[in-house]
Amino acid sequence: MGFIYEKKVNYYETDKMGIVHHSNYIRYMEEARCYWLENIDMPFSVLEENNITIPVLGVSCDYKYHATYGDTIIIKPKMKEYNGVRMTVGYEMIDKKTGKLFLTGESKHCFTNKELRPINLKKVNKEFSNKFQALLLED
Repeated sequence: MGFIYEKKVNYYETDKMGIVHHSNYIRYMEEARCYWLENIDMPFSVLEENNITIPVLGVSCDYKYHATYGDTIIIKPKMKEYNGVRMTVGYEMIDKKTGKLFLTGESKHCFTNKELRPINLKKVNKEFSNKFQALLLED
């Protein structure tokens, strides 16, 4: 089934119409990604201690339906691509109560050192690379 992150929509995340502002979905993707990495014992603090950063190269979203204040969103991050230098994470956001699909999206990343020079994680840290590679196999 893979990793699941739950997010309850706060009032301040909505606009005048009571609908989640579109920019907040990108924040939700980041929250889910951070907790996902913590779940596999690779929080950003550990990566950074090992001179590894994962900057965002791009983000895309397809908005299917709107979330509103009080909704609980189920976010399912999934590793779509990983080659040691770059990775792509896909996301589905679903209404916990109704099962309705709010959004599909993805974020593209690369691996760098703290000086933001590209690195190949397969060469720099095989243990971390294996954890990312294993995420490709999850459903």
